[in-house]
Amino acid sequence: MTAALSARALAKRYGSTTALAGVDLEVGEGELVGLLGPNGAGKSTLVKIACGLVRPTSGRAEICGAKAGSLDARRRIGYLAELFRFPGWYSADELLTLHQRLAGSSGGAAERTELLELVGLIEARERRVEAMSKGMQQRLGIAQALIGAPPLLLLDEPTSALDPVGRRTVRLLLEELRRRGTSVLLNSHLLSEIELVCDRVVILLRGEVVSEGSPAELSKPRGIEIETDEGTRTYEGGREDVPRLVDELVRAGRQVYGVRVLTSTLEDTYLEAVGGETT
Repeated sequence: MTAALSARALAKRYGSTTALAGVDLEVGEGELVGLLGPNGAGKSTLVKIACGLVRPTSGRAEICGAKAGSLDARRRIGYLAELFRFPGWYSADELLTLHQRLAGSSGGAAERTELLELVGLIEARERRVEAMSKGMQQRLGIAQALIGAPPLLLLDEPTSALDPVGRRTVRLLLEELRRRGTSVLLNSHLLSEIELVCDRVVILLRGEVVSEGSPAELSKPRGIEIETDEGTRTYEGGREDVPRLVDELVRAGRQVYGVRVLTSTLEDTYLEAVGGETT
């Protein structure tokens, strides 16, 4: 099966500065991958290469089997930049109409209605962009990125500056896109959001992949916390050691009131991977 995004030995240098140093990365069909890393790690360069805005120094990036930057590749991606700007005097419906023309989409009013319903803006289709909240504009931005039903969506900080309700709305939208089979590469600094919604996480540092895997795979055991009639104590081991430890405590005459398996969070893994680098 052809990957939605495939990067092989991808490198990019700007003079003496190395932005990417041989990155291998893949986003599968219907997969939601989170891209993490401090400023200068190479995240934006990677996304720009995938969009065809920047050419790699060496290596190769493909979108659904087509070379990144080619017409076939550009037709297969939807993109929402972090600092996007839409004309404030446009209504939501007018903005999507414009982007349909730019993308060469023949979906017409039916496509616009479907997308506005998907992002929860059907009641605001005649509202001007300048009268929308930040969260509404963010969802409208995702709608424009989905024009033409691209198989790959590239999102740069889609939940930045949103309140918890707005972040949850976008998160539910991403889950719906995954259910529909749309692949997503999500660039974000919000580790909690990445941990909640992403199938897999890739951490970049100085242009290299330093850690990769599902949130569960990246978490590490930190022991077992057991509460007994003598108080709470942490024991070494993982989930598989729980029955044995509880049995030993009961045999020793202890009353067991609670057991909690401790694991590191994605934040712990991230900080360990990037060290003192700032985001």
